[in-house]
Amino acid sequence: MVDLAIVGSGSGNSLLTPFWDDKQVAIAESGIFGGTCLNVGCIPTKMFVRPAQLARTTEEAARLNVTLPVGIADFQAIRDRIFSRIDPISAGGRDYRRQAKNVRLLGHVQLLDEHTLQTEDGEQIHAQQIVLAAGSRPVLPPIEGIDLPGVHTSDTIMRIDQPRRLAVIGAGFIACEFASIFSGLGTEVIQLVRGQRLLKYLDEEICEAFNEQAGWPVQFGASLERITREGEELTVHTGAGAFTVDAVLVATGRTPNTEFTAPAGLDLDEGRRLKVDEYQRVLRGGKPVEGLYALGDVSSEHQLKHAANYQARVVAHNLEHPQKLRPNSQRAIPAAIFTHPEIAYVGLTEAEARDAVGEHLTVKTQKFGDTAYGWAMEDSEGLFKVLADRRDGRILGAHVIGYEAANLIQPLITAMNLGIDAHRMARGQYWIHPALMEVAENALLGLDVPDSGQL
Repeated sequence: MVDLAIVGSGSGNSLLTPFWDDKQVAIAESGIFGGTCLNVGCIPTKMFVRPAQLARTTEEAARLNVTLPVGIADFQAIRDRIFSRIDPISAGGRDYRRQAKNVRLLGHVQLLDEHTLQTEDGEQIHAQQIVLAAGSRPVLPPIEGIDLPGVHTSDTIMRIDQPRRLAVIGAGFIACEFASIFSGLGTEVIQLVRGQRLLKYLDEEICEAFNEQAGWPVQFGASLERITREGEELTVHTGAGAFTVDAVLVATGRTPNTEFTAPAGLDLDEGRRLKVDEYQRVLRGGKPVEGLYALGDVSSEHQLKHAANYQARVVAHNLEHPQKLRPNSQRAIPAAIFTHPEIAYVGLTEAEARDAVGEHLTVKTQKFGDTAYGWAMEDSEGLFKVLADRRDGRILGAHVIGYEAANLIQPLITAMNLGIDAHRMARGQYWIHPALMEVAENALLGLDVPDSGQL
């Protein structure tokens, strides 16, 4: 019997506060220790994003009448530098837990019931409380040749030698980020999309801007029929024809790792995610199962590390204080897409906001190029968009595309989650002139909202 069992070593690993130092704990991990974000997601991808941005400096400098040498990226050196840092962190995390006298590490497990895990060799581990934080994995469509050497998912694409030609399958944020990374580092990229737009779930104005600005070839309306291989080359066959590449990235979505929970008969939604209540307790028959929690991609539609980390804080408290449970806040969850150009968003799109408040919606889109720093950058493409309710100034959403979008949006995230109305947010503080952050100030000032009394 252990006091706590955790399935997954990503955000679930952070649950072990000093409270558990004198208690028995088991951690089950069937993949690489540290989870998706550390090993195959957020961290390594952004360590590729920065070099890709720098490699594009030449074209940006040209707008400002500066001639720089053509950026030449050493992909292998970049790759080796990245994973020479990440791999030791993963191994060190596993070793740290393995050396702890009160922690037992397990491999793949099945959840038999709310208190029992079973290992692959049949051993049953009984736990007073269990947390399911097993994450998600890439989806591979049932297409001929999808398992050929040279066909990759986001789990493997960053470890390869740089391909001269790469086909990216998919239209979501993972596909677009990798298309942006590889094209920036010098690979010839072609992206195949079944529909007619990249990132179609974005606010329509931002979506249109991104589709106009994406700097690599995209084949829309492309139906992938099969992939064949001859020698070192792969041929991608579509309804419109075929073309040859050195590698293929399939980025058509991710699915939660919930199969191991099947024996316990827990509730799943249409996306195969575990259903949880406001305290992150897993549901069965519509009712919470005491002592059984879930967090991250196995239970959340938001496949975001910061969402999983917040849920982990909720679960950590509730594990330690079962008589004083804290709910998961309904705060607005932001996201960023680290493409070129960069995108960030929080809250409602304009279409969603119009459905919610109708004629009371007020919208302002501020161009980067209409601010002083935007002039300095000769930026003619960046946009900062804010939506609010004209009755009380409540900020409903914000959407940014352009330089440092993920940083520029943060004040709006703060305002939305702390209940600061648009007028007070714009007038209740100083905004540094001529910093680029003035695009946020000017967007807020452009809204038709009540005067809060701030000057």
